[in-house]
Amino acid sequence: MTDLELLIDIHRSAERQGPGGEAETIRAMELAGLDRSRPLKIADIGCGTGASTILLAKALVADITAVDFLPEFLDELQARASAHGVADRITTLNCSMDALPFEEGEFDVIWSEGAVYNMGFEAGVSAWRRFLKPGGKLIVSEITWLSETRPKELQSHWQTEYPEIDVASAKIGILERHGYSPEAYFVLPAHCWLDNYYRPMRRQFDAFLERHGASDEAVAIVEAEQREISLYEKYCDYYSYGVYVSRKLMV
Repeated sequence: MTDLELLIDIHRSAERQGPGGEAETIRAMELAGLDRSRPLKIADIGCGTGASTILLAKALVADITAVDFLPEFLDELQARASAHGVADRITTLNCSMDALPFEEGEFDVIWSEGAVYNMGFEAGVSAWRRFLKPGGKLIVSEITWLSETRPKELQSHWQTEYPEIDVASAKIGILERHGYSPEAYFVLPAHCWLDNYYRPMRRQFDAFLERHGASDEAVAIVEAEQREISLYEKYCDYYSYGVYVSRKLMV
């Protein structure tokens, strides 16, 4: 199997493909002031297997387009949406986030939890703006430094993995430069990483290795995930996902 196929296998059955939580999704929704009484058109970009998509569909009167480049994740999302009774509110779209086929001003809300890094924060928020109606809301989470200085080991790791990592003030400045008015910001707490993402994934490692005969490729995947978990456990005071809520300006 390819590395991508192995990564799909290790993450597909998980509730989440990255840090997050139901309470935090609801908090972002409330900070954005989303109206629960009127129909909204929402794009959830980089939706994975749909943790946030399904919660939005249950909480809002919404027509949601759930976008991911992995059809396996979208298949799982559809099954989960049916189980939760919200399949009629969600349309899946197998597509890259940098080649979206949407119309200008099509959406009231663009939502993206833990996914914009695939395109890059600045590239993503600037490209997606045109798909929002004037006054539409952008809710996006992004890996963010929590202090101006941090340990050298941590700095080196993330500069290699994602050079766009930065402090919240820099991310807010990007939003302002690209025609958004920032309205709210908060940091995902540690339980969103440990209880909701890392520990459930760690419990799957043995079964994953057994399924793949402990191949070199499968072992390498597990070792890489273990390194990332250990890094967070050691340095969680210095970084997290920041959740950014912004409004598209009229001009």
